[in-house]
Amino acid sequence: MKIDFPILVVEDNPVSRKLLEKLLGKAGYDVVSAQNGREALDRYKKCFFPLVITDWMMPEMTGPELCRALRSQTENGYIFIILLTAKDSKNDIVAGLEAGADDYLTKPFDRAELVARLKTGTRILELERSLKTATEKIRELSVKDPLTGCYNRGFLTERLPEEISRARRYGHDLSLVICDLDHFKEVNDNYGHQAGDTVLKRFADILMSSIRNGVDWVSRYGGEEFLLVFPETPFPASLKIAERLRMKIARKAVDTFGGHSINITASFGVTGFSPHTPDSKITPDTLIKMVDEKLYQAKNAGRNAVRGESL
Repeated sequence: MKIDFPILVVEDNPVSRKLLEKLLGKAGYDVVSAQNGREALDRYKKCFFPLVITDWMMPEMTGPELCRALRSQTENGYIFIILLTAKDSKNDIVAGLEAGADDYLTKPFDRAELVARLKTGTRILELERSLKTATEKIRELSVKDPLTGCYNRGFLTERLPEEISRARRYGHDLSLVICDLDHFKEVNDNYGHQAGDTVLKRFADILMSSIRNGVDWVSRYGGEEFLLVFPETPFPASLKIAERLRMKIARKAVDTFGGHSINITASFGVTGFSPHTPDSKITPDTLIKMVDEKLYQAKNAGRNAVRGESL
């Protein structure tokens, strides 16, 4: 059975290197070898290796130097490092561990002991993966609206200033669209809140399925209001997007669990800025104030309408 973690073996002695490759291959590991620390670091920068076995005494870069260099590479996850050496004094062991090694084996090492220590490293790495996955899920839950699956108001408050800064830094357009379901209170009053929740979910599904995945994003602004952010999108293009969404929503009847088919419409406010817009005009507050005003105008125009103005 293949083990999920690839392993990088760093050994300058070709005989010892071949023996390690054979031993680890039989133990189920995918093995990549390097002749010295410098080559190992180059390989690591091209491909992440969560398990590393390295010799101490090598040309170009020693084992402890490699440990310190790998510990500075933290973006991909934790690395479990075993240091192999003929040095066996307490001072040497301490020096190796302080350099960043997780474990230490003196040469000649027992093959069964090396494999056992690698299994310990694998368990630690699996635990690290599990914790990272759990943390990512908690993070996702903290920024998502539980009913609709859109981002929540907290995410909007954090992310919108970042999008504005990025657009200004790279000289890109940015557009915002706010939309609000028309007469939504009547849906709750006439059909009940469960039907209202179904309508909100369907509305959010239409919005999220109509944007560029990984580029645009949707946030539930409050109640039945949703804010859409379109990076690198000029204001005229965002007006067309809002109009397409308005027509798409108006053509969709929502079927509820109670057997009702509810026709819905939405009103839209649109704004945006270009690289030529003065910086003094561009803040999250001014953008949201502008789309709110345009939404209000769309409501006053009879609803099921789009109104917009660029900054």
